[in-house]
Amino acid sequence: MRIGTILLFLMLLPQMAGAAEARVQAAPVYPTLLNSLREGGYILYVRHGEATEGDDQPNLIFSNCQTQRNLSEEGRRQAAAFGEAIRRLQIPVQYPVLASPFCRTRETAALAFGEQHVKVDPFWVTIYQLSGDITAAEQERTLAALTSVLENKPPAGTNQVIVAHSFPKGIGLGEMPNMGTVVVKPGGQGRGYEVVDRISLDEFSGLPSSTLSRQQGNLLQGDNGSFYNNKQ
Repeated sequence: MRIGTILLFLMLLPQMAGAAEARVQAAPVYPTLLNSLREGGYILYVRHGEATEGDDQPNLIFSNCQTQRNLSEEGRRQAAAFGEAIRRLQIPVQYPVLASPFCRTRETAALAFGEQHVKVDPFWVTIYQLSGDITAAEQERTLAALTSVLENKPPAGTNQVIVAHSFPKGIGLGEMPNMGTVVVKPGGQGRGYEVVDRISLDEFSGLPSSTLSRQQGNLLQGDNGSFYNNKQ
């Protein structure tokens, strides 16, 4: 009986080891990533918050929110929570934060970082249009332009935040959940970029600030609570 038990254990041992390895591989690497974010040099590409109010009309006018799909109350809560998480984790942000001209993206950025720190960038409309009826040539041009933007490094000690739209599945940065963040590492002009990680709002909001090393000697707090690097 004892020999049979030992043999069974030996047969199951490889499966147990594989499961343990899978658990180790699935463990988040947030302390390393967040310490890197505190040093700057990344782009945080963020999708807007939940937007279920209204629809994007064919005659959409960016200055008229009634012609667009807008943030819900949950979306506004998500936007505020994202900004709070960035401040709590003391991730330095380069101002202005860039936002697509849509009301939902502008409002998301304003709720997270303050309206005075938001700059509208029309380029991000082309990302929205990737989900529409465009030609292969138009898609190629948009993705080439995207690479030119995302390969540019932000000023030393800061991270650039872009609030815009999700991509179609398998295209560009791919599909994103509401307030999802794609962490991009720019390679520099002509050198492309690397997608480092994808972080959901819940993951960002649930991270304890104690996972970060303290490097506050070079950080100053802005008037809306965000941190920036005083080496600029």
